[in-house]
Amino acid sequence: MCGVRRHRDVAPVRGTRLFYQMVGTGPPLVLIHGFALDSRMWDGQMGALATRHQVIRYDMRGFGRSALPEEASYTAAGDLKALLEYLGVETAAILGLSLGGGVAADFALTYPDAMRALVLVDANVGGWEWSSGWNERVGAVWSAGKELGIEAAKERWLALPLFLPALKQPNLARRLTRMVSDYSGWHWLHDDPQQHLNPPAIQRLGSITAPTLIILGEQDEPDFHAIAVAFQRGIPHAEIVTIPGAGHMANMEAVERFNDIVLRFLDEH
Repeated sequence: MCGVRRHRDVAPVRGTRLFYQMVGTGPPLVLIHGFALDSRMWDGQMGALATRHQVIRYDMRGFGRSALPEEASYTAAGDLKALLEYLGVETAAILGLSLGGGVAADFALTYPDAMRALVLVDANVGGWEWSSGWNERVGAVWSAGKELGIEAAKERWLALPLFLPALKQPNLARRLTRMVSDYSGWHWLHDDPQQHLNPPAIQRLGSITAPTLIILGEQDEPDFHAIAVAFQRGIPHAEIVTIPGAGHMANMEAVERFNDIVLRFLDEH
């Protein structure tokens, strides 16, 4: 990374404050993290992707070093658009994992002129009907937060099968545990005033015009496999790549393979 431009700061946008970091030069590429995590989950990507791109990672409202939501309504896609405007970025490739993938899809639908390419990694999508098993497991985390406290919710969150493949790797287990430990737990105790697309993204996938790549960890949960198929069927000309042996945290579990897939796709588009 010697000689590569770096910059980090907090952007005051849309009545909030968003922590961000920019590294490298070239076509802009934004990385959006998952729930209860933060922009540190992309540590394994920054160096490789910044060799060809201006990489921007940030903490969404309510996570990491960004401000917590207040009473005013907002949209996560709108926050990202405001951040890009603040940074003087007109168009970018947007890559999101899990919750971040859902935000990336919403951004593609809301601000198509600002999208150069879309990468959805083990992503969720607005309007998805989750399986009863998923709802039961995740609902238990929220219940633990309200009834037993944030630390109990964090323990249950990390114990979800979602993270099992990553937690088998001691280094990843430490990194994930650290991020979840640092998470405020705000969403488990409060009603988020975030507004969502209506109709939701799942009903509008055919309107996404950006070149789209779907990346799926082979060992991810069945719901996320089904969502990946829905993306592939719904988004015109979308490509899908499965990473063998990886689970939900594909970028952290298979760093080099993940980086190669992303760079190859972005080079083509």
